[in-house]
Amino acid sequence: MQIVRFRAHDTTRYGVLEGTVVVEYAGTPWSVFRRGRRRYPVRQVVLMTPVLPSKIVGIVLTRREPTAGTGGDPLMFFKPTTSLIGPGDAIVAPRATQHLESEAALAAVIKRRCRNVQPGRAREYVLGYAGLNDVTARDIEARDGDCTRAKAFDTFCPLGPCITTDLDPSAATIETWVNGTLRAAASTKDLALPVEDVVARVSQVMTLLPGDVVAAGTPGASGPLAAGDRVEVRIDGIGGLRNIVVRP
Repeated sequence: MQIVRFRAHDTTRYGVLEGTVVVEYAGTPWSVFRRGRRRYPVRQVVLMTPVLPSKIVGIVLTRREPTAGTGGDPLMFFKPTTSLIGPGDAIVAPRATQHLESEAALAAVIKRRCRNVQPGRAREYVLGYAGLNDVTARDIEARDGDCTRAKAFDTFCPLGPCITTDLDPSAATIETWVNGTLRAAASTKDLALPVEDVVARVSQVMTLLPGDVVAAGTPGASGPLAAGDRVEVRIDGIGGLRNIVVRP
């Protein structure tokens, strides 16, 4: 199932992608979620961020390598919910940065309250997976000696286009395309930590609530972005998350 959040006729709804149509559903994926009768051609709706989380958590580690951070744990970071944008929305490069980079990541969307879960049971707490573009101002990160501000600007977290509920997170291909050219490609099997471990470790620090987003790291290389670039994150079984970079 590919769950979407969409706008049609000035109303926002949840639905499910079925080929070239969106089937409207009543309720939410975290409550009663019931199939309705209304169907909309995809081209006639606006796809939005598939979820409105209370928090977005990521980890710094990417490919398999010695862990960093206290006690060998991966370093964590937050993206504010104001950084969220959906498919087709613009990534606004602030005047404060001259070096913007894109990192494609697989994001786990939490299904129910999750606290101190073990890795072996982590998937029970995940509704599904979405594509996430972890946009970072690298020059600001270098000046600050920290990634907090560099990752927190408005529009720096494209998410979508859907939440896929039947994806195997251990062997999905993640690609980054810029202006129609493949920039990077890798598999989630190359992640420093399996997705289940990431969710479990985050849950040992903070309570994850329904709809929260956990970015499981980036197995591929990051790359620079400039104004006018069209960037797309493609993940097997999820689809393409496309956005354009603009200057204010």
